[in-house]
Amino acid sequence: MALRNILCDNHPVLRTPAQEVKRINSAVCRLIDDMIETMRDAEGVGLAANQVGVSKRILVASACGEDGEVYELINPRCEKVEGEAVGVEGCLSVPGQYGEVPRSEKIIVTALSREGEKVCLELEGLPARIILHEMDHLDGILFTDKAVRMIDPDELKSEEES
Repeated sequence: MALRNILCDNHPVLRTPAQEVKRINSAVCRLIDDMIETMRDAEGVGLAANQVGVSKRILVASACGEDGEVYELINPRCEKVEGEAVGVEGCLSVPGQYGEVPRSEKIIVTALSREGEKVCLELEGLPARIILHEMDHLDGILFTDKAVRMIDPDELKSEEES
């Protein structure tokens, strides 16, 4: 496993829709391992492959499952969405910025695992928000594109302190 550099702001790869993974091989599995290590090192909860410069439809996400489980999703597709809630988001590719973003509250996502097996996830709340945020990355969309209001980082600090 190796740490990868996280691309920032409007790097062209972040603004380009990622390509579907046609074949799951050792390079894809190595990329997933590197993404997990990079996400954890950066203290993030999700990471899309294009954030580390690889334009493939792969994402990893934690804070979604029990006991530190990390979801590894290849070619994820949102099959169903329900409800909407506005929540605060930040991003490893947009350091120091936060915004209020509307997202679906409940989702059903299908994808492939690293073994090539179909997985189906029913998620709600924060886990759904994380997956939708990362899926936006795969479509070349940053949270700042969807934010209804950007938040001053000092405003967040004062909320945490009270």
